[in-house]
Amino acid sequence: MPSPFGPAHEAARRAARHLQQRLPVPAEGKMFGVLVVDGGYLAAFSGMLDGRWEVAGFVPPAFDPAARDAFWPAGERELAAIDAQLAALDDPRAEVAAALARQQADLDALRTRHRLRREQRRIERAGGESHAPDQERDGDTAERTRFLHELDQQSRGDTAERKRFDAERRPIREVLEARARELDTERARLVARRAGTSRGYLVRLQDTYAFPLRALFAPGEPPGGAGDCAAPKLVAYALRHGLRPRALAEFWWGPVSVTGDRRHGVFYPACRGKCGPILAHLLGGIAETPPVLEDPAAELRVVWQDAHLIVVAKPAGLLSNPGRSTKDSVETRLSARAVHRLDLDTSGLLVLAKDPVTLAAMQRQFERREVEKRYVAWLAGEVAGEAGTIDLPLRLDVDDRPRQVVDPVHGRPAITEWRVLARQGGRTRVTLSPRTGRAHQLRVHCAHPSGLATPIVGDRLYGHADSRLYLHAEALAFVHPATGARLELAEPAPF
Repeated sequence: MPSPFGPAHEAARRAARHLQQRLPVPAEGKMFGVLVVDGGYLAAFSGMLDGRWEVAGFVPPAFDPAARDAFWPAGERELAAIDAQLAALDDPRAEVAAALARQQADLDALRTRHRLRREQRRIERAGGESHAPDQERDGDTAERTRFLHELDQQSRGDTAERKRFDAERRPIREVLEARARELDTERARLVARRAGTSRGYLVRLQDTYAFPLRALFAPGEPPGGAGDCAAPKLVAYALRHGLRPRALAEFWWGPVSVTGDRRHGVFYPACRGKCGPILAHLLGGIAETPPVLEDPAAELRVVWQDAHLIVVAKPAGLLSNPGRSTKDSVETRLSARAVHRLDLDTSGLLVLAKDPVTLAAMQRQFERREVEKRYVAWLAGEVAGEAGTIDLPLRLDVDDRPRQVVDPVHGRPAITEWRVLARQGGRTRVTLSPRTGRAHQLRVHCAHPSGLATPIVGDRLYGHADSRLYLHAEALAFVHPATGARLELAEPAPF
């Protein structure tokens, strides 16, 4: 069986297209999958469909529904009872908080009133003659003394008022604060109890899966939803029923995902974060074999070099540096260190250093964004506008490496400038100039709805697979770290 982490086999694609003919388009998108077996294919969906775990025409979940039904309803009732107790705390907690807020507001108002009066007295003391009862008798010491005495009396009056206020309100405030602590303690106890109860039932459910779910992710906890994706469901069902898996395909069906990286009808490899350990277990290690996309015979051509640097035109299909299972790469072929990286599927200019000092100096230029980079790409659709800047922060999708997702909260800054070069046959040719160097930055910025909303042609992760990824690093400009000369290099795209 081909690796679930590579491009979908044509047999699985045909089965998926057959399934799609009877699939309605849901209001919210969802991953579906097919597994080709001897005599036909199986179908599954990730998680639940229309609020149900079991739907006619699809394989059941990987856990034991009968075992789940034996304890899960009782667990839901127990959790509902805890939720009711938590809800019952909301009103008294809100009342106590409101009473404390009112007390604080009264105190703040008193302090403000006293602060304004204190400021007025300060002004009057500084220029007291203008406020004396008899301004014409300048230098009347007795009158001035009486005036200052009145100001002191006012100050003492404010102090007495604050003490009375505090004496009256402190007992009430202490009672309210004690009640607030009591309610908060009770709420924390219930929250902890709910978490422990929920985890207990979840562990019981995980122990009913058709594979040792918890052991596969030990010593950590299984990620949320692990075991409920379409791929593990399909393979587990096939093996339980003596069916031989032949080919697997998963696709997104429905509106674009919230993260913008899943599109209607597009095939996606199985995720490694949630499904990798499970599929590796079920398929006896086959699932751990990555798709072989590298072309050992791919031509690697030197564009420029001297005693310190070498710049090559990397072909698509060759790694920049060695991978865990594939040693063939630009680095290993040239015995030099890559200063930056180009994705496996991306072609174009790549800079390598021949010594550690040059490597460090060049890496600093990249880190400081002093290197000018320009890419050219064909996009699989018509782009609105002629030029612009995309600013979408990115982070790794930890459950589906190496995919990246847009995350305004936790993502790292990622900025790309773009310009249209040509429009032809429903496609758009653009230049892309990254101002930051995030993984998959250009691919995500092109595909995401908040970016260009049009994936790069051949992007098997964020769009549709094709003969290749139509993304090429065509130009680089930087300062040579040894000579100080500015180098401007270009390599026309092969498409």
